[in-house]
Amino acid sequence: MLQQFYPVKAHPYRYELNKDMNFAAAHYIDHESAGKCRNTHGHTYFVNVTIVGDALQDNGFLVNFQELKQAVHGKYDHTLMNDHVDDFSKEEPSTEVVARTAFKNIQQALKKYDNNPKVLQVIVRETPTSYVMYSEPDNTKQTDWSEW
Repeated sequence: MLQQFYPVKAHPYRYELNKDMNFAAAHYIDHESAGKCRNTHGHTYFVNVTIVGDALQDNGFLVNFQELKQAVHGKYDHTLMNDHVDDFSKEEPSTEVVARTAFKNIQQALKKYDNNPKVLQVIVRETPTSYVMYSEPDNTKQTDWSEW
């Protein structure tokens, strides 16, 4: 895998962990506007996950890299994404939806940790020329728009 640096949104946490991984999978977008993407076709997806937190586990890890890889690569590698009905029964597995789904699945997996790590963002690259970044708003800080 080529080394790639992606933008990371600013955060107040002490630790930032990034894990790059890839997986090969096929999908199709069953929508009249999808053009050629209505046909089943495959990609080598490249994924970057950013995890943040303030405390480490007893083993010195924020989270284990292998667990992150299992949550994405282990789940989707060499599959037809549309067959993952637990993830894509209500929406087509577009790159945007794959990024959001990976974010939510990883965040759910992190709930077991006492050190409270959080997913900051997930980036999914479907082709060499485009990628999608998914993150959720930081609801811990409120902006006072009345000053504007």
